[in-house]
Amino acid sequence: MKIITIVGARPQFVKAAVVSRAIEKYNEESTGESIQELIVHTGQHFDENMSSIFFDQMGIPKPHYNLEINSLTHGAMTGKMLEKIEAVLLKEKPDWVLVYGDTNSTIAGALAAKKLHIKVAHVEAGLRSFNMEMPEEINRILTDRISDILFCPTQTAIDNLEKEGYANIKSDRIQCGDVMYDAVLFYADRASRPKGIEQTVDFVLSTIHRQENTDDPAKLTSIFDALGEIAEKQRVVLPLHPRTVKKLKEFNIVPAKNIQILDPVGYFEMIWLLSHCQMAITDSGGLQKEAFFFKKPCITVRDETEWVELVQNGSNYLTGHSKDLIIKAFNIIREKEIDFSKALYGKGDAGQIIVEELIKYSSIDLLKPKLGIIE
Repeated sequence: MKIITIVGARPQFVKAAVVSRAIEKYNEESTGESIQELIVHTGQHFDENMSSIFFDQMGIPKPHYNLEINSLTHGAMTGKMLEKIEAVLLKEKPDWVLVYGDTNSTIAGALAAKKLHIKVAHVEAGLRSFNMEMPEEINRILTDRISDILFCPTQTAIDNLEKEGYANIKSDRIQCGDVMYDAVLFYADRASRPKGIEQTVDFVLSTIHRQENTDDPAKLTSIFDALGEIAEKQRVVLPLHPRTVKKLKEFNIVPAKNIQILDPVGYFEMIWLLSHCQMAITDSGGLQKEAFFFKKPCITVRDETEWVELVQNGSNYLTGHSKDLIIKAFNIIREKEIDFSKALYGKGDAGQIIVEELIKYSSIDLLKPKLGIIE
């Protein structure tokens, strides 16, 4: 069986590595046919840190194809990806195309495959923010609709698909757990303390990078005013995204002096910060979950989240950009005992489940008659 994995950003490489390790393990233990995986990097998020060191340190397979598509508008980027991914698929003729999450690379990979009648599996299916102004929401909805297998990280994701009528659509919905939980368990012992940070747990970790916050001067000012006030009570450590740096300068917003600004950190440094902080304040989807993995409460400075089970669990507070609500949530969390005992994201075996289901699905497919499927 040949699988082509489409990725376009650093987080997708980390997620895809979970499944790649499961494929490698299967090949080592299997007495039958092996699985061949080829990785295609669209280049969507151009990142100079994605050097050979990144792949070597994290044990991530290097891409077989690098399409080098970046710095374009959404339409131009997606169109160029469709063209180049199609060429790869025509050459390699895979049995499956595996896509992750909700980027332009995700929808382009799924569309290119489906147009060529190649089966599509979507990891992180069923997530919904219910905000159609987010490009990611459009990508994930469309990808779900054309996928053959929907690998859902949570019961909430399964429920979302059921509400959208997927019970009447010919696709399999499988609750496999979250591949990022697999990744955290795998990499936890490689955590590395960032330069300039003391060995202490007495700090709040913050990341702010989403366009909805950084491109609005009123929202960005409100968030940084809140962080400044919080930093008067507890140290705030803020790895600063380049987009945020640019917008702070553009809007003449000066972070409070008691906020400790860091250059962007790598994955090992981020999981060290998560494991040592007391709480997180973020607009990142991934960091919300990772805070939970490390049993840390989180304040999400957005109006909605895909990870509603965290809010329902009482470990995540949605505040939007409101300074008052951010500070209110901070004060509540400091005095509250939070339950982190629930296995909201599986048991850390999502990669294994995904590989097993792909093999099972392919075996069933081989038994179907060529001139029509008998139910």
